[in-house]
Amino acid sequence: MTIPRALTIAGSDSGGGAGIQADLKTFAAFGVFGMTALTALTAQNTTGVYGVVEIAPAFVAQQIDVVVTDIGVDAVKTGMLANAAIIEIVAAKVKEHSLQPLVLDPVMIAKSGAPLLKPEAVDALKTHLLPLATVLTPNLHEASALTGRDVTDLEQMRDAARALHDWGAQNVVIKGGHLAGAAVDVLFDGEDFTEFRSERLPNPATHGTG
Repeated sequence: MTIPRALTIAGSDSGGGAGIQADLKTFAAFGVFGMTALTALTAQNTTGVYGVVEIAPAFVAQQIDVVVTDIGVDAVKTGMLANAAIIEIVAAKVKEHSLQPLVLDPVMIAKSGAPLLKPEAVDALKTHLLPLATVLTPNLHEASALTGRDVTDLEQMRDAARALHDWGAQNVVIKGGHLAGAAVDVLFDGEDFTEFRSERLPNPATHGTG
């Protein structure tokens, strides 16, 4: 049996609850061999983000190249991309190596409120990466930042999903973890909406829940 290979292009979370650490844990749980291209190093824990060091775009590109040309990549997920230059080089490498399917998680703000994507990079994300996404997975705050409109309830989630699909994402999942009441994720595939509902589970360990 061939083990699927997935590459996460994202930042490192020293607290282990988000970033490449969380991606690798998820890959492993589903029997996927995980690989990484680091975009940033963060010093963070459950209380906040205390420092960020962005990786040079050329080195991000090199990490992607060496993994693709040797091990191979069956799927890609992006997380924290930090700035416009990294976004542009990642988009170029996705095209160069035909890296699909691509799951684009537009990480912008940490749960603590710390910015993880520079404001001027939002347009780069929308222009260069969003049209390449097989699945786009913004939470309510990220969907609002991308569309420039309020996204606080189910109807607004559907409207935002339509808009983001129109901009090129094949499938859009608006994550509803920040909704009041039950958690509801909304998937739009260009034709139909599907809702994924779940009751909230009491848990003090919410670091990385985005």
